[in-house]
Amino acid sequence: MRRFAVLALAAVDGRQPGWSVGASFQESALIMQALGAADAVNLDGGGSTTMTVGSQLTTRPSDPTGERPIADAIVVAAPQR
Repeated sequence: MRRFAVLALAAVDGRQPGWSVGASFQESALIMQALGAADAVNLDGGGSTTMTVGSQLTTRPSDPTGERPIADAIVVAAPQR
């Protein structure tokens, strides 16, 4: 029998009137539970939350200046064959 793990990544836009109400730690946990997660880690929040797929920005950063330059990232890439 083959076993495999599933990785679920979720990004919640920060508070922006008329766009997003953000999510508290408890609300973030409920989101991950709804996605079927048994374990989850909250890495950051607020204005620095940004997700891209390829080169396409898929979130709407809440920082008034837009995307922040940050020093860390989670990168998911297809294996090289």
